[in-house]
Amino acid sequence: MSLRADAPAPSTSASEVRRFGRSQKWVHRATAALMGVCVVTAACLYIPQFAELVGRRELVVRVHEWAGLALPVPVLFGLFSRGFRADLGFLNRFGPHDRTWLRAALRRDKRRAVRPAAKFNAGQKIYAAWIAGATLVMLGTGLLMWFTHLTPLMWRTSATFVHDWLALTIGIVLAGHIGMALGDPEARRGLRTGSVSKEWADREHPLWRP
Repeated sequence: MSLRADAPAPSTSASEVRRFGRSQKWVHRATAALMGVCVVTAACLYIPQFAELVGRRELVVRVHEWAGLALPVPVLFGLFSRGFRADLGFLNRFGPHDRTWLRAALRRDKRRAVRPAAKFNAGQKIYAAWIAGATLVMLGTGLLMWFTHLTPLMWRTSATFVHDWLALTIGIVLAGHIGMALGDPEARRGLRTGSVSKEWADREHPLWRP
């Protein structure tokens, strides 16, 4: 499957707009699957009840390690796609309207008029930046824990501490991310089919011009 350019968008009705192309959907699904494997195997390694239920600790460790190593791969492949690179650019730009959105979110003001957003809102941008940074830290600390003969004991101990506590934080953040996704069926449809209703786009992302 080539990711150099998104596949031509299928015809959509006047009430729908194209939100994501093939590459964005593929990267999201692959990354979600790998992250899910990491979370499940981590739970089997650290929670005694799960460890007893699953058994075969050595196999679980290997699956966890290889899934963690593969986490950046979907994003790296996605960089061959113009559409995916464009979305990364949108996620990386933080404008005045994003500050307005954050102030409203901090005040728990849920009125759409005070939460302006382009293709991605400020919360999505912060989440994307945080999870990308956390993934890189987890990858680095995981490698230090894996190749124990290459680093001093203090480095390995520190890496284990950071890896374990950041893993717990990632689990909490992912739970929040999934919870918000479950509360917005139209956003899930956008990631599943690539299209969303024009009414939803105008309401949730009024500054976005597809």
